[in-house]
Formats: sequence, structure tokens, C-alpha cells
Amino acid sequence: ERLAPWTLLDQYEQPYSLNADTRLLLVARDMDGAKLVKAALADQPKGYLEARGAVFVADIERMPAVISKLFAIPSMRDYSYRVMLDRDGRVASRYAGTEGQVLWLTLDHGVLVEQREYADAALLKAALQALGN
Repeated sequence: ERLAPWTLLDQYEQPYSLNADTRLLLVARDMDGAKLVKAALADQPKGYLEARGAVFVADIERMPAVISKLFAIPSMRDYSYRVMLDRDGRVASRYAGTEGQVLWLTLDHGVLVEQREYADAALLKAALQALGN
């Protein structure tokens, strides 16, 4: 299954478009899923996800606009990784995933080849580290 292209802005308002170089798509449909990614990436250097061909999409549609604008997005600017912000849920909703977990989609030139879900930050961290080997 080839994933339909999309473009989202990150926490710095910089666009990113899904492309053939993307090898891994991580999708958090809620705050709990985003916290798993944050914990898994704690202490990782800037560019860690990019070096693995990975992109992180966070669905923030349900977050009140005032909260996201004044608090959440500014705090994300301190992260060592980019967060593609799905403000209206149009991208994350394309990928079926469980609330409170992180959806892991392995891609080969835009074609979905594997799908997993993670509910544990340590397991997610180990899986990401294995990609770098």
C-alpha cells in the first residue's frame, strides 16, 4: 500500500512533505503517545530521527488552540527532534492506531511494508536504536 503524500508544519513552522526517503513514520494520536516518543528520544542528539530516515507526526487536533499556541508548541521547540504537527487530524487519521500508543510504520519508497504499535518507551527506544545499526 503506497501512502498518500502530505505536508505538515513542524514546531518551528517549517514544512515537511512525506517523500520516498522516509523510511519510518511514527504517529502519536494523542498526548500519551507523544509522551512515549519524548521518553524514547530523551538524551538523543539532534538529528537522531533524521539519521534513521524517521519522521514523527503528532496529532494535536483535540488540543485547545490556546494551549497549543501558548504552551505546547513553544515547549516543543526545546526538543532535539522535529515534530510534524497535525493540527486538524487530517494526516494521523489516515493511519489506524491505538490511543495512548505510538504507531510505527516502516516504509520502502513510500510503500507501507510493516506496521507495529508501541506502548512502552523503552521498547520504542530499543527499536529506534536497532535502526541505527
